[in-house]
Amino acid sequence: MWTWFTNQLVYTIVRGWKLAFSFSFPLWFAYIYIYINISPFWSVHEKEVIVWLVEEMERGYMLLLVVLIIAMGRGEGQLAENFYSSSCPNVEGIVRQAVSTKFGQTFTTIPATLRLFFHDCFVTGCDASTMVSSPNGDAEKDAPDNLSLAGDGFDTVVKAKQAVEAACPKVVSCADILALAARDVVVLAGGPSFNVELGRRDGMVSQASLVKGNLPEPDFTLSQLNAMFAKNNLNQIDMIALSGAHTLGFSHCNRFANRLYSFSSSSPVDPSLNAEYAQQLMNACPRNVDPSIAIDMDPVTPRTFDNVYFQNLVSGKGLFTSDEVLFSDPASQPTVNDFAKNSGDFNGAFATAMRKLGRVGVKTGSQGRIRTDCTVINS
Repeated sequence: MWTWFTNQLVYTIVRGWKLAFSFSFPLWFAYIYIYINISPFWSVHEKEVIVWLVEEMERGYMLLLVVLIIAMGRGEGQLAENFYSSSCPNVEGIVRQAVSTKFGQTFTTIPATLRLFFHDCFVTGCDASTMVSSPNGDAEKDAPDNLSLAGDGFDTVVKAKQAVEAACPKVVSCADILALAARDVVVLAGGPSFNVELGRRDGMVSQASLVKGNLPEPDFTLSQLNAMFAKNNLNQIDMIALSGAHTLGFSHCNRFANRLYSFSSSSPVDPSLNAEYAQQLMNACPRNVDPSIAIDMDPVTPRTFDNVYFQNLVSGKGLFTSDEVLFSDPASQPTVNDFAKNSGDFNGAFATAMRKLGRVGVKTGSQGRIRTDCTVINS
């Protein structure tokens, strides 16, 4: 129940936060909301106070209060590390075991799952929409930029979801399972552990047409990288740290062949490439190579999550132009040098960036659903 003090507080908020523009909010809708959802619990005096608030709202002064009422009524919108503490308390252990089992079958589990998480979050947010399969071949995973996503990443999430469903049916989203699995594969590869915020719901849209222009290209400049990451509330240090995930995994030859054979009219080979490394790449990826051929992105420690990726950049051994530019551009070079020398700095920045990445475009409450099958949009 409201007290006299609470009434005075609401009155103060209303009078103190009047807006300079009009906000049209139908009076009938406000009355419906009040009498269906609230009024049975209030006294006559309290109803009079709320009716007055509604009238203030109708005069265009109550945008702030409307937002507050809706937020309080819905009670949703925030991720939390302990989101499943009551509904599925063992979810992290279940996912960790499933990921570990899959890793025991193939190392590709690690880079495939990590890359899947990144691609998912950058297109319509972290909502597992990249997991969806379409009989028409028009889901996110069918977009050209996603065709190289390794199947082991998808299988990791599917297996983890099945294990979670067996323990906690219709409770944990595929989006949260993917976020947990991405953390777990980093740890399995020797990288830093970090707490994962949970509470995402699965997206209800998955379209290949939404992918183009939302993922970084291998020839991006620093300004293009920063612009794309900034759209997702990630700064330059976050971008550089997340690029460090290229210490794991592989790439197909066509993603960097231009640096070897057609960089410019004056120099077919990108002069920023270490000469020995360039020759190594040409040996692995000759002209007209089988398009299925792929090579490690980190030529030194491809199966360990470490800061050697940044040491490679300093040595001219960045595989993509978008890798090497991190060192060649004076604006980002100090961070690369720091990460190359201090693994602790890199690990800390990476953990921070992964938590921020996990907040990109999340759906909560009625914005999404809990799929029982990660590959079926309406399951």
